[in-house]
Amino acid sequence: MEKILKRIDRRTFTTVGEAADKLGYECHAIGGYVRDLFLDRKSKDIDFVSVGAGSGIAIAGEVATMLGHGAHVSVFRTYGTAQVRHRELELEFVATRRESYSPDSRNPVVEDGSLADDISRRDFTINAMAICVNKERFGQLTDMYNGLDDLHAGIIRTPLDPDITFSDDPLRMMRAIRFATQLDFTIHPSTLEAIERNASRISIITRERILTELNKIMLSTRPSIGWKLLARTGLLPLIFPEFAAMQGVETVRGRGHKDNFEHTLMVLDRVAEKSDNLWLRWAALMHDIAKPVTKKWDEQAGWTFRNHNFIGARMVPKIFRAMKMPMGAPMHYVQKMVELHMRPIALVEDVVTDSAVRRLITDAGEDLDDLMLLCRADITSRNQEKVRRHLENFDNVMLKMADVTERDNLRNFQPPIDGAEIMTTFGIPPSAPVGHIKNAIKDAVLDGIIPNEHAAAREYMLRLGSEMGLTAVE
Repeated sequence: MEKILKRIDRRTFTTVGEAADKLGYECHAIGGYVRDLFLDRKSKDIDFVSVGAGSGIAIAGEVATMLGHGAHVSVFRTYGTAQVRHRELELEFVATRRESYSPDSRNPVVEDGSLADDISRRDFTINAMAICVNKERFGQLTDMYNGLDDLHAGIIRTPLDPDITFSDDPLRMMRAIRFATQLDFTIHPSTLEAIERNASRISIITRERILTELNKIMLSTRPSIGWKLLARTGLLPLIFPEFAAMQGVETVRGRGHKDNFEHTLMVLDRVAEKSDNLWLRWAALMHDIAKPVTKKWDEQAGWTFRNHNFIGARMVPKIFRAMKMPMGAPMHYVQKMVELHMRPIALVEDVVTDSAVRRLITDAGEDLDDLMLLCRADITSRNQEKVRRHLENFDNVMLKMADVTERDNLRNFQPPIDGAEIMTTFGIPPSAPVGHIKNAIKDAVLDGIIPNEHAAAREYMLRLGSEMGLTAVE
């Protein structure tokens, strides 16, 4: 208990305890805050349960009064819960309850219950510990299912029968995998087997809730842990069939290809080491997503995946839509990364010309650094000399890009002549010739035919117009 008293938010716990004692209710902190307390993880969100119908709402009101200025209470009577916000704190209050489920819904029938009932309904033992805040038992830990032992052992398991736990609320299967990924814990064999048996139940969970868990997995230190568990348990083909299709190696005439699933997860973890950008991580996961549909055996070349970057880019919107991901800027960013991820590699393998570098810079725009990070992570050959050589060549490409960018002012490039100026110059309406001239000027700049300057571009425009039979308006 001494260890608990040193770690808890004493001022907050004392205030809540005094409010509960004043109203005559038994009250406990429970769940994630208690778990994180023993993991030395900071948290400003604290859940409290109190024994007695309506007690959670009543205690929340009293706590807000005691905290005074700046405390705001929100009551959700339909769910019997209340929330108190005060400065950086977010306190949730609810009365203890027990739950029962119907087979076709994860929304339980809720009834008043005891503290033991409430603890039993928790998803995992590590989340089923409670600390009393009442004065007489202040700081006392209730740990009915040895959650503290599991926490120290790094084990995820359910308090009750895992088949019932996951059948009642299938989202808990995703949460088990998410916690295992975030905490680098092991899912207990009986719990893992229950996920495998109940995987099909995930169909009653909304895509939005599944995506929330997937994003938390993606933002973990090593996201590959979660994706491998999703594959092992049979959840992956149900929630992301395109990625599940990447598993395995096919062999013809003794020649196999790279395991694209394992390769992708290696790339993802490498990106995660360097960036916490959620959408760059998703781009890493999807960069080779079209390899299963483009895989072909060629007697001369062996296994090929021609145009998998372009076809993959076309797959991205469908995947985003199916998984209820945002269809705006994040989707376009991931699509761009998938489409362009082969370009820097091609520059490494070929002679690096100014023209090719200019086009990569302008096509990637402000996302160039992210693209290069992804491409570096994509070099996963077992041949370490090959990896070293490719990375060294990438350094040369980066130097070339820096030189060209400084020389030509290309970052976030826009052609020096726009469509409005073309129409005004030749007195023509919006039409195909306008687009043709604008694109020709852009290509001329990128190919080094003219400098990225207005005067040179205007002279080039006039020459193009003359060749097309257009006359400049005086």
